[in-house]
Amino acid sequence: MHANIFAHRGASKDAPENTMAAFHLAYEQGADGIETDVHLTKDHIPVLMHDERINRTTNGAGYIKDYTLGQLQELNAGSWFSPEFARSRIISLEEFLEWIQDKPLYLNIELKNNNIDYNQLEHIVYDRILDYHLLHRTTLSTFNPTSVRRLKYLNRTIGVALLTSKRYKNIVTAAKDLGANAIHIKYRLLNQLLVDQCHQENIAIRVFTVNKPQHMLRSFSMGCNGIFTDVPEMAVRCRNQLNDQSIT
Repeated sequence: MHANIFAHRGASKDAPENTMAAFHLAYEQGADGIETDVHLTKDHIPVLMHDERINRTTNGAGYIKDYTLGQLQELNAGSWFSPEFARSRIISLEEFLEWIQDKPLYLNIELKNNNIDYNQLEHIVYDRILDYHLLHRTTLSTFNPTSVRRLKYLNRTIGVALLTSKRYKNIVTAAKDLGANAIHIKYRLLNQLLVDQCHQENIAIRVFTVNKPQHMLRSFSMGCNGIFTDVPEMAVRCRNQLNDQSIT
């Protein structure tokens, strides 16, 4: 099985997370897909950032939901990482989709609605992806079980993943009951039985956030459908190494 390598917030070890610089670099390093995070602004525009607040990765402070897109795009979203990225800014989902549209990349868009359940976030994001004809290579993921259910009402064929960093008693059953067709788990929850159960039920299983070579090789060897990593270049090397071994 060919496991896909998703650049987690872009190539976020080498460039500021969720910026165009990180996405460009991930593409150059050979990632199969990009994972990014979406919040809603005060004027209901989806933007890419991991945290609810802008404090950690910009020169601003406060919640994304309290700023308009125009206000957010005046902020510096790169200097916190390195002075060379001082021109990086917060980007809208639309800008990202425009960039990725003509590239052979998968998308994993995480809806950041487990702490703030943004009104209509699923509809707004889904409509943008539909506008760019990208539904066939997109997975929408969320830690919020109610959001998973909402997504399935929107479109029964789109990729929808239940995210978890905690042990579920019967996660495969829970995911299926919600309408998810994928499970995204924290690496420490990975075991062969879970991978096999997912495959038996035709559910994709992907693992986050995998940054060590031995963990990458274990994930690939177990038959995971994909990994999320901050270092896509290393992951590509590990996968190639494993493929070379299987050929010989």
